[in-house]
Amino acid sequence: MSFAKVYSAQVNLLKGAIVTIEVDLSKGLHTFSVVGLPDKAVDESKDRVSGAIKNSGFKSPKAKNQKIIVSLSPADLKKEGPFFDLAIAVAYLLSAGEIKFDSEKKIFLGELGLDGTLRSIRGALPLAEEAKRRGFEEIYLPKENAVEAALVEGIKIFGASNLREVIEHLDIPARGSEKIPKKIPSQPKTNISYKKEIKGGDFSDIRGQETAKRGLEIAAAGGHNIAMYGPPGTGKTMLARVFSGLLPDLSTEEVLEITGIHSVAGSTQGELVCFPPFRAPHHTSSYVSLIGGGTYPKPGEVTLAHRGVLFLDEFPEFEKRVIESLRQPLEDNIVSISRAKGSAIFPSNFILVAAMNPCPCGNAGSKKKACICKPSDLDRYKRKLSGPIMDRIDLWVSVGNVDYKKLGGEGNGEKSEKIKERVAGAREIQKNRFGKLGRKINTNSEMNVKDLSGIVKLKKEVRDLLDDSAERLGLSARAYHRVIKIARTIADLENSPEIEGKHILEAIQYRPKVNV
Repeated sequence: MSFAKVYSAQVNLLKGAIVTIEVDLSKGLHTFSVVGLPDKAVDESKDRVSGAIKNSGFKSPKAKNQKIIVSLSPADLKKEGPFFDLAIAVAYLLSAGEIKFDSEKKIFLGELGLDGTLRSIRGALPLAEEAKRRGFEEIYLPKENAVEAALVEGIKIFGASNLREVIEHLDIPARGSEKIPKKIPSQPKTNISYKKEIKGGDFSDIRGQETAKRGLEIAAAGGHNIAMYGPPGTGKTMLARVFSGLLPDLSTEEVLEITGIHSVAGSTQGELVCFPPFRAPHHTSSYVSLIGGGTYPKPGEVTLAHRGVLFLDEFPEFEKRVIESLRQPLEDNIVSISRAKGSAIFPSNFILVAAMNPCPCGNAGSKKKACICKPSDLDRYKRKLSGPIMDRIDLWVSVGNVDYKKLGGEGNGEKSEKIKERVAGAREIQKNRFGKLGRKINTNSEMNVKDLSGIVKLKKEVRDLLDDSAERLGLSARAYHRVIKIARTIADLENSPEIEGKHILEAIQYRPKVNV
């Protein structure tokens, strides 16, 4: 046999793409070429594969006078990364007659070391999902990726340590041979374990800041974006870091979705993402790292924070272009990226938690310390946040200095677990409300204008109160609707079927002040 065909796959955006590997051998001076739009990593696979085959006990392809052509199809799909090493090695051995097996319904994934060792790849979960969707029955991949791939039901997962193990499992002994095949045990179905996550702290550990805690509770209950402003050292960062502990546990579908995204990005290390992600990029982060992009679009921090929290500390210190790029993900919960070589739409349904100082030195408005900023510095600092961005942040809370007597006392505030129970109750009310109406949304923050008019009914006196307050404060149409969403969340936290005047008044308190 001088021709063989096997199947592999690679990550394409956030999904898998099946790739057919064909190997043809013919007599002549030795050449080894890979065709089908390979990148540098794929083109170099011929050297890795040759070394792995030789060191696994077979004759090296370079030791034979033969032309080797490896074709990767579809030819118009850019082939990236080391996903195809194992498939190319297996296809070569099959075409050279070194082994014999039926390659149909089987997928081969993994990078090979020169000694034949299989190294882990990224994106095992979406690749396994695509393989199952396309009707494949078995996947052979590195042992480190087996647990992640086994989240997918209905397809057999075989995790191997090296090329030799895969060959011994697949190779059909010749008739009359005494060779006994060594089978790799299939990976059992992976069950999602919601073990108690070790947090960086608890809300009860934070002294004072009751207004900020209340704002964060509302943000968690309704999926609202929140900004905290105040002088340095008042606990803004600590509040943000314990905030993710208020979010409800992820559903099985959400775990699969988030794990797939992080696996594609290469940040899972074979582990499952069972809790809402918390992403905190530095304020020097570039536009592409935050939003995503590149020649071939890849997800950024806003997508890695999907179903979780994106914490932007020192918010105005980010580049203005980076801040303005948050407009679409904050409004539509997606980010659309277009480049010359492709376009993509990535999910970005996260809760933004922003923290900022009142001025560059942090002492503006303080009674204890004098502000040393120049008027031009203050103007430049304020101009960093445009009106559209401020409108898209639902809650603005002040985090002021705490009395020293409170700092010395014991942390006897309400624990995160208790607040989380109220948040979970409010989320359940929202889920039932939207489910009965056939809407595929989970939180109040996701409601559009049509939902607000059809789902949220305000009594006349409540509507009059809202209209009067909006006119006095000069709220935009977007801010007007966001006040209603926040009020609905506050009512849900109190298990109130209708929005009352007090809920509207509290919601209005969280709109940004003029001097923010």
